[in-house]
Amino acid sequence: MLQKLKFVPGFNKQATESGAEGQWTDGDYVRFRYGLPEKIGGWSQLTASEHTLPGAARASHTFQSLDGERYSAIGTSQGLFLFYGSAFYDISPLDTAITGCTLTTSSGAGTTITINKASHGLLVGRYITLSAVTVTGDSTLTAGILEKAYEILTVATDSFTIEASTAETGTGMTAAGAATVNPYYLVGPTTQTKGYGWGTYVWGDSTWGTERTISTVTLDPGNWSLDNYGQVLVATISNGKTFTWDAGASSPRSKRASQSTTDYVTTSNPTASMMTLVSDRDRHLFHIGTETTIGDTSTQDAMFIRFSNQEDLNSYTPTAINTAGTFRLDAGNEIRAAIAGKDYNLILTDTAAYIAQYVGPPYTFSIRQVGTNCGCMGMSSAIAANGAIYWMGNSGGFFRYDGTVKSIPCLVEDFVFNTDGDNLGINYVANKLIYAGHNSLYTEVNWFYAQDGSGQIDRCVTFNYGENVWTTSSLDRTTWTDANVFDTPYATDYVTTGTPIFPDILGLTNTYGASFLYGQETGTDQVNSAGTTSINAYIRSGDYDISSKKNMMGQSTGVVDFRGDGEYFMAVRRIIPDFKYLTGNAKMTLYVSSYPDQTAVSSPLGPFTVTTTTDKIDTRARGRLVSINIANDATGETWRYGTLRLDAQADGRR
Repeated sequence: MLQKLKFVPGFNKQATESGAEGQWTDGDYVRFRYGLPEKIGGWSQLTASEHTLPGAARASHTFQSLDGERYSAIGTSQGLFLFYGSAFYDISPLDTAITGCTLTTSSGAGTTITINKASHGLLVGRYITLSAVTVTGDSTLTAGILEKAYEILTVATDSFTIEASTAETGTGMTAAGAATVNPYYLVGPTTQTKGYGWGTYVWGDSTWGTERTISTVTLDPGNWSLDNYGQVLVATISNGKTFTWDAGASSPRSKRASQSTTDYVTTSNPTASMMTLVSDRDRHLFHIGTETTIGDTSTQDAMFIRFSNQEDLNSYTPTAINTAGTFRLDAGNEIRAAIAGKDYNLILTDTAAYIAQYVGPPYTFSIRQVGTNCGCMGMSSAIAANGAIYWMGNSGGFFRYDGTVKSIPCLVEDFVFNTDGDNLGINYVANKLIYAGHNSLYTEVNWFYAQDGSGQIDRCVTFNYGENVWTTSSLDRTTWTDANVFDTPYATDYVTTGTPIFPDILGLTNTYGASFLYGQETGTDQVNSAGTTSINAYIRSGDYDISSKKNMMGQSTGVVDFRGDGEYFMAVRRIIPDFKYLTGNAKMTLYVSSYPDQTAVSSPLGPFTVTTTTDKIDTRARGRLVSINIANDATGETWRYGTLRLDAQADGRR
């Protein structure tokens, strides 16, 4: 007898498999639309030459120039980059120049160049450019050959080495000639490390594993906050300085972000801020978790906020005739995130939520607390979506602000926040890696996080606010920007062992890995420099058991048997597949078990390949509990599943 099984949309991971009858309990790379499960869209690498960026991408922001040029800015642990057209541009700001350097070269050293400078303070892996190069003696190298970008390969107290593009074939130089070294600004490590100890000083020291007790150890991961002030990109290194890049300047893509961009100077900005935020309607630049005394990094206060004069990115001293100001929050230990809402800025500490709303002179902003016990995980774990702001809670759970702070009921909460049993719970030590992204094409908010034991993002939890359902997946994106400026969402994926292909830095290694930039929701597969790879999606239901209306011989009794769910084993002889759409093949598997604590196994003859012409599937499955799994495992395949019909009948009690 055919029976239709209906499933509630979304995952329920709070219940047991046998307790989640009529629900979906697990899956990967799936979403729900109109109540039905489907495979998510694919993604394609965006750059024409399939370039990858150095380090772990931790921030991204899309914006337009007044001329309609569309940009995606990406901040990594190694620098700041733009995607425009189909190419990357390096706009990383440069630190204070180191002058008075000399060069050592010899034909015996090949392409290795030694730069001599007493107490230079640079580290292995740091990027530099050389300028103002002069060559002396019998050297075949020229300024044109040497004035390029490099990765530092080895360091000594008074020298370091780089790899040139051309080998020395002359006698060379010994501590001769001259060069100016222009280091990229330090951003920070690719990982988040808790406390002092062995190996915490990850920035390029070749003596890994040496115990550190110095004050320069960086515990937080290298990060950026990115926003736009009209067509001007405002970029702040987390716990560092603020820079601008003007899309309206002459030949803008040939220029680097700096503190002295024409008309958008930031030299008077604080020099140590956790993040910055442009208050859109009133155009103030907020510095969050910043210095109480501008320019004195020792005064950085994790709860202190400073905002600029209106329409002025470089004026922070409050006067009687401007709107600059400061305030300090009191609930919590540190500000974790700040995000612009419709007509307010939501500021989240580790314990509370505040609203900063523009009211005009003389007070400029009204600051009020709107929530308690609703702290935020990290700087990028909050996102604005559909008129509300969503964030991942510091102690677990999820929250939404839409005029009031609300806790969002979540049927995958234990799976995300606990590590008991099969739960892939979060790594709380990597809380500042978490990245929230809005996918308005499918009314989804994604939180990408590192599971317990992992130092990098490798999991995703998704809330579909349109369908009011939750899903989880292994989609591992370190940043995500919604389809707004561009037609599809843009996202980055970090590969720890990848060697970056951009920028053109001589001696570039895979020390800090590489980040891919993808256009999401394109096609059915992953397409990148390695080729086309299948996205293997699946979804699995909770257990179904039978309430028999038949006697032990399978004959109808004409009355309902009230002896309970699971009283009888069932025999399944047919499956009637029902796909809303199916491209390529799908695989359906019946899993059966006798008791809830047993590991379910595939039924005989399964898994079953389903095509668009498959009417029915004949099988011989027997068990007290039955669940269904729908999957694909080849390129070019996608699907949306409908309903399930089983030809099942009671088949005894053992």
